[in-house]
Amino acid sequence: MLKNIGATEIIVIAVLLLVFFGGKKLPELAKGIGDSIKEFKNAVKGK
Repeated sequence: MLKNIGATEIIVIAVLLLVFFGGKKLPELAKGIGDSIKEFKNAVKGK
């Protein structure tokens, strides 16, 4: 599904995120997404 995404599309998505959330909120958003992914992986593994 995501194999057809090129560098241009990633840059456009990054710019849109920066516009919508602002520079100060992006690190918090990324940390929250990372924690969510880690929690999901642990739940799948059964830890």
